[in-house]
Amino acid sequence: MVSTPVVLGLDFGGTKIAVAVGDLTGRRLGATTLDSRDGAGAAEAMSRCLTAARELLAEVVPDHELAGVGAATLGIPYDDRVELAPTFPGWGELPFGRLIRDAFPGVPVRLATDVKAAAAAELRWGALTGCDPGLYVNLGTGLAVAIVAGGTVITGAHGASGEIGYNLRSPADVYVAGDGRTILEHVVSGQALETTGTARLGRQVTAADVFTMARTHPDAAVLTDQFVRELATHLANLAIAVDPSRIVVGGGLVRSWDQLEPGLRRALDAAVPFPPELSVARFPTDAPLIGALALGVEAAGVDLGAEAFA
Repeated sequence: MVSTPVVLGLDFGGTKIAVAVGDLTGRRLGATTLDSRDGAGAAEAMSRCLTAARELLAEVVPDHELAGVGAATLGIPYDDRVELAPTFPGWGELPFGRLIRDAFPGVPVRLATDVKAAAAAELRWGALTGCDPGLYVNLGTGLAVAIVAGGTVITGAHGASGEIGYNLRSPADVYVAGDGRTILEHVVSGQALETTGTARLGRQVTAADVFTMARTHPDAAVLTDQFVRELATHLANLAIAVDPSRIVVGGGLVRSWDQLEPGLRRALDAAVPFPPELSVARFPTDAPLIGALALGVEAAGVDLGAEAFA
């Protein structure tokens, strides 16, 4: 009996790395996760991921051919580097694509940003199906969006479409280079809220802790209100520019959606001429991994249908 081919999906996030093996429809056959910062640095994190991937293949599908690998990462991936990945020290210097190709010689590999992979998953199987245009917003360790139009995810001339973490925050920022000003991601992201919360609340906290404390702690409530207001400002401006039919939100911070949604909804209704729908993504925390599996299937030369993940 001939074993059917399989694909591998790798999702390199700011706090965790997820690995999955799937069949040629994208259905997951096995998965594992690692702490991306539990080690000696970026190169060690990549090495641990590739080792975990090989071990998962040996455990779940030991006799199956690996037909494709899809890799999604924070930042903009290339074979010799990763651009725009400041939240993970050292990640930008890794020969990202080359390391993955060397780990699986002869296997086709596709690369994408994590947010664009997530948006592609939501477009094909999730909450952005049929939306033209639509927006995917990732609220995780960092901050970025993906714009969906014409049945595809807009990449931009350099693969950097939707990197709103670099947005100007005020007129005082005009003419100032990114390293000389406070960019939006330094204020609106999981890492930013963790840093600010730890400084303002007098103890080590995570972004999730700040949202939990905000229910009863006035200082934490001020922090989350500032966070939501600034995010809402940029999201409303983006919605005015793009005129999306729907905005879907994913990433780790959607666990606090009941505290995020009212302010975002209010801002969109007040500012946008044609307010879009607003919802949590169908795959709120693992869309980048699902998108990475889809990249793997595409690398294997298979046209994924809408029935996958149904």
